[in-house]
Amino acid sequence: MRAFAQPSFVPTRQAQWTGSNSVAELTQEIKSEEVDFGGGASKAASEEHIPVLLREVVHSLIQADSGIYVDGTYGRGGHCRSMLARLAPDAKMIGLDRDPEAVAAAQMLAQADPRFSIFHARFSQLADVLEQAGIVGGAQGILLDIGVSSPQIDDASRGFSFKSDGPLDMRMDPTQGLSAAEWLNTSVEEDIAKVLFVHGEERNSRRIAKNIVAARPLSTTLQLADIVEACVPRNRNNMSKHPATKTFQAIRIFINAEDQELRAGLEHAFAALAIGGRLAVISFHSLEDRQVKHVFRGLSRPPSMPRRLPVRHSDQGISARLIGKSIKAQSDELATNPRARSATLRVIERIC
Repeated sequence: MRAFAQPSFVPTRQAQWTGSNSVAELTQEIKSEEVDFGGGASKAASEEHIPVLLREVVHSLIQADSGIYVDGTYGRGGHCRSMLARLAPDAKMIGLDRDPEAVAAAQMLAQADPRFSIFHARFSQLADVLEQAGIVGGAQGILLDIGVSSPQIDDASRGFSFKSDGPLDMRMDPTQGLSAAEWLNTSVEEDIAKVLFVHGEERNSRRIAKNIVAARPLSTTLQLADIVEACVPRNRNNMSKHPATKTFQAIRIFINAEDQELRAGLEHAFAALAIGGRLAVISFHSLEDRQVKHVFRGLSRPPSMPRRLPVRHSDQGISARLIGKSIKAQSDELATNPRARSATLRVIERIC
């Protein structure tokens, strides 16, 4: 993990939050603010990536304009910048990302705004990051934006996309662990099939695994995509969905241990909240969302006890309350950012 030093600087203005701003207005505000934070390079990074559910995240998390806030998956900083624009000069924002490219992109903001610090870390390492940052007391708001980001998908050299040819890598941090190609070329067929079934809910997992082993060695994304497409028919009800979608998802989740990271991240993030603080989580597929829903439900319900045990409701150990139901992107956002269609936001508040 590492943080970047910030020279003294106070943003020239703060955007006004009304609670009803459209996604387009919020996105434009972010781009305008980025001129104050250093201009061209930062603005170009933002144009590559439109943050999903931006309006809803800001509305859910920013209850007061001071305190400690955490963006556990900085990406290209869309959510982070929008939240900073609504925070007071004495507030503090901590950013984390396991992707070295995202951390490098955050340096300009870290150097421009003394309220912001960036750390190269996974969100399961949040407790260590807060200790290293010298944070005393809990956070008022924490955001976890799960999964792969648009800049990672759109960069063929990262190996996440089945639409563009590139090295079969898929690591969010290319400096650590096995690449997807290294794992596929050395694993037994049964293990590959299990990963595809468990992490991708792929019904054709055994057939795909068999064909992968037969075609080894693999080195590029299109090699893998072609293998899957040759043995998996397209869904007649959704012809636009590529047959390799679930396979790429499953391998990516496994290579990056995303399910384990999510479990640990939810635990550490909730523990890091102050009383009244909120945790917001954006997920992009049913496996992630089910895990978030299960954890949030457990935190917001009393433990199971014998029916006639004389225990008052206030003594049952409920540690959190759900903030509304799950949130999906509205039509105005979908019109400008179709990738938001699969995003789900859930929010929970710590009460004890």
